[in-house]
Parts: sequence; structure tokens; C-alpha cells
Amino acid sequence: MEPDLDRFTSRRSTVYGQRGVVATSQPLASEAGIEVLREGGNAFDAAVATAAALNVVEPTSTGLGGDVFALYRTADGEVGAMRSCGGAPADATIENVEAALAEDDDADSYYPDDGGYAVDDAGEAGMPFYGPHAVTVPGTARGWEATVEELGRLTLADALAPAVRYATEGYPVSEVIASHWASADALFTDDHAREAFLFEGEPPGVGQTVTLPRLGESMRRIAEEGADVVYEGEIAEAIADEVQSQGGFMTVDDLADFEVEWPEPVSTTYNGAEVYELPPNNQGLIALEALNVASELGAGEYDYDSPERVHYFAEAMKRAFHDGHRYITDPEYEEIPPLASSEWASERAAGVGETASHDVSFGVPNANAEDADTVLLTVADEAGNVVSYINSRFAGFGSGLVAGDTGIALQNRGASFSLDPDHPNSLEPGKRPFHTLIPGVVRFDEDDWAAFGVMGGYMQPQGHVQVVSNLVDYGMPLQRALDEPRWRYRESGELALEPHFDDDAAAKLVRRDHDVRTLSPVMFGGAQIARSRDGVLSAATEPRKDGNAQGY
Repeated sequence: MEPDLDRFTSRRSTVYGQRGVVATSQPLASEAGIEVLREGGNAFDAAVATAAALNVVEPTSTGLGGDVFALYRTADGEVGAMRSCGGAPADATIENVEAALAEDDDADSYYPDDGGYAVDDAGEAGMPFYGPHAVTVPGTARGWEATVEELGRLTLADALAPAVRYATEGYPVSEVIASHWASADALFTDDHAREAFLFEGEPPGVGQTVTLPRLGESMRRIAEEGADVVYEGEIAEAIADEVQSQGGFMTVDDLADFEVEWPEPVSTTYNGAEVYELPPNNQGLIALEALNVASELGAGEYDYDSPERVHYFAEAMKRAFHDGHRYITDPEYEEIPPLASSEWASERAAGVGETASHDVSFGVPNANAEDADTVLLTVADEAGNVVSYINSRFAGFGSGLVAGDTGIALQNRGASFSLDPDHPNSLEPGKRPFHTLIPGVVRFDEDDWAAFGVMGGYMQPQGHVQVVSNLVDYGMPLQRALDEPRWRYRESGELALEPHFDDDAAAKLVRRDHDVRTLSPVMFGGAQIARSRDGVLSAATEPRKDGNAQGY
């Protein structure tokens, strides 16, 4: 049962620390990051330790079978990015996938229950949401290893130690995570998956102590042998065998060819703050375009409780989604226009009026990416490193496939591809799908940097815009910037509000011709932030999740 977050009035304060701070969505994972900092690790070691622990204590949102990204500012002033996401298998052509689906008697189960077969713009069955054809090469293990080796102080084994301990010795399941785990019973239909993540055939309840020994053993092997075991060794063979046994195309060669990338971040200046995001194939350009359009409109100049603020930010967001989801894909396959430029924003802002527009749309057709699940964590250390780290399988436990006896649930990020060959995000061998994941970094001043992010599919860039505006336009403390009620524009064209908005807000926005509805707080993301300001460390965490911010 989903927790009723509206029942609680508990308050949180911004957390401060001298040597390090960690913010994430599960307290045991925060403790793992702090443990590694205490042992001499830096923010990057702690980020990997926290992410690995989340694989165990929040397996409903992340795992080794998914991808990982980082955006960071180092102690010596470098702003950088790490992208570790894989592409489609070499044999995963549109023709091969369509032929496989036509022959597969179980193909109906690869689509959400509420929609049956998804149909794309060409009138054909769309890309499956579940099953073997939604699995892309997982980037997590090599991403963790690269982070520690290139930016950390400790070994990968040091960083993975807390996660291995939680997996093998056990931990009690927290409330929000237990509610998400409840869906596993319907998703996991074969023995590999059910034995790895169900307990006597059932998802765990709140406070139930569980172990994940298969996942723990895989992490122990990665700690001892390095990430190559996932891409060239026995775990690679288990991943390929699992996908092929279900009718998919993944091979060990597809896994062995994978490499981590270090792209240049993209950025814009918003009201004096420099905001950095990941470039395509991620949706960072959407956040930057929205901030630029909002700046052109003066959205952040309105009173915080006014309908004008929400209206103009939402209209900026609509244009950014429309453009981003039209153009953003793997940049090796398509040229992407300058969506983050001021000239582009000026043209897009010119079409915004005092009432809602209804001629813009967003979303990759049938991708079901709007409400995907993710974990994001942030860390800052006494040296001045700040890092935003995001790790996901896309939607919950992913494809529904677990690789043999490894305990590794495989992602369904390939569901973001289109089977329409004319779509920019069309499926091609080796191509990386459009990615929702966007860690963020913001520079407020020369010695004032923060790593931040907001989880949750298409909520992510909308959350980035709102958190940045809360901090920059309205001067909020970190925790309040995350606590304030949020809005989000939906694929349906609706403007959703959290229940805690001012009672008159919905009515005033309706008068501006918005189609307004109220949604549960769980639909509005999961933010984390860590800041290093003139040598003082601070952090805040999302009140809509189980987690905490912790410092020492």
C-alpha cells in the first residue's frame, strides 16, 4: 500500500557538516557514504558506496543491470561529467525486433497492462516496455569502477564493502521502498527473478529484514575481480544467456564492447547562477532550455504564491519538452540543434501568452518514461568536491529479467526507443536510447557550488527548474527549496499540482486555461542536494522519500 505522505507534518532542517555530507533516498545508503568518507575516501568514493548500497536497500529503483551518470565539480575547479550507459545489441534492428515480437506468443506481456500493445506513429506495434527486447547494455559496474579509479582515493572493493554487507547480513525494508516492492510479484514470472527478490514467494513488508545473497555475491566478485567480470566474465555470460533464452539479442560481445564516456557538460546562466547539465543522449538540454525561456519571461520575478509564477514556468517547460523530445537522442546518430542557446530561448518565449498553450506536446511515443523510477544521491567533502550521482534501471525492477543466479535485474531502458525508423530516437544497433537521467551542478559564486538533482522520469528537468528557481530567485535554504510543493506538466497536457498548494492556486490556473489536477506527492520526484559554500558543507533531502541527509 502506498504511504499516505499527506498525513505527516514532520519537519526537516538543512544538515551541516565539516568533513562531508551525503543526501539520498534511504538512510542506510547515506550511512554507507559517510562510512567511506570516515575511512579516508573522498566524495567520489562515497558516491559509489552510496549508489551500491542503494542497489541493495532500494532495489526497486536501481541496480547493476542499469546505467549510471555523474556531474561534478572537483576540488581543483574542474566541472566534469561521466556517462556510463549502454546501447542496443548489435542484432537489435527494427526488423529483427518486429519479427521476434510477431513470433512470440508471450509478447502481450511485454507491454503495460493498461494499454496492451503500444502503437507507434506508423501504426505498428511499438517498442516493448518489458521483456528481452527492452534490455540495453548495462553501464553501472564500469561506471562505478571508472569513478573510483579516475576521481576517488580508495579501491572499488572499499566502496562496495557496505553494500556487500547489507546484502549478505541483511537489513530492514523501509516504508516507501516496501510499497514499491509490492509490484515485484506481478513483474517477476520466472524462477531467477522470484528467487532473487521475493521471500517465500512474496514481496517484503515494512520493517521486514531481508538478505539478497545472490546480488551480494555478484558485488563481492566485482569488488575482487573488477567490472570486467560483468562485461567479459561469468556474469556477462549469465546476462547474455538470460536475454537470449527469452528471445532477445544481447551477446557477450555487446557487453565486452562497452566503454565509459567523459563528455563535456552543457550549461547556461540563470539569474547569475551557472547551471550545468549532461548533454544528449540525456534530457539535460530540456532543463537548460526551460530555464532560459523562463528567464526571458521573467517567471522568477513573480510572487512565489502567485499563479503567474507557475503559469510562466510551466509554459517554458512545455516548449523545452516539445523541443527536447523531438531532437534529443544519441548524438552519434543525429545532429541536435542549440536548444540551450539564448537565441533559441528568445524565439520560443515569443510564443508564450497569458493563457495556457495547447499546441505543444512532449514525450517519446509509447516510451512510458513519464513516471520512471531512479535513485539520485549527492555528496560534498571537505576538499571542495561536489558530485551528483544518478543510477537507474529505468522503471522499477526494469525488464522483469534477472540474469541467472547473479541477482542482477536487467534494465528496460530500451523501451525509450521507437520502432518508427523516421523518429530521431529510432532503434538502431549500438545506439543509446534517449535517457531521462540528469544529475546537476550549480555555481552560485566562486566558492559556492552545489550538486543536486530530482528523480522521476519526465519530472527530472521540471524538478531541476523548480529547485534552481527556489534557490536563486527566492533565496530559500536548501531544505525548504526541496520541501515546497511542486507542479508538473504531464504528457496528457494536464498541469498537475501537489496537494499542499495554496487553495486558490488551482482555480486561478484554470482561469488561465490550464487543465489542472491534483496528484499524490509521490508523483513529484525525489530531490537531493549537497553544497560547499566557502568551506561550509550542507545538504538536504527529499521529504517524499525514505531518505535523509547526513553529515560529519
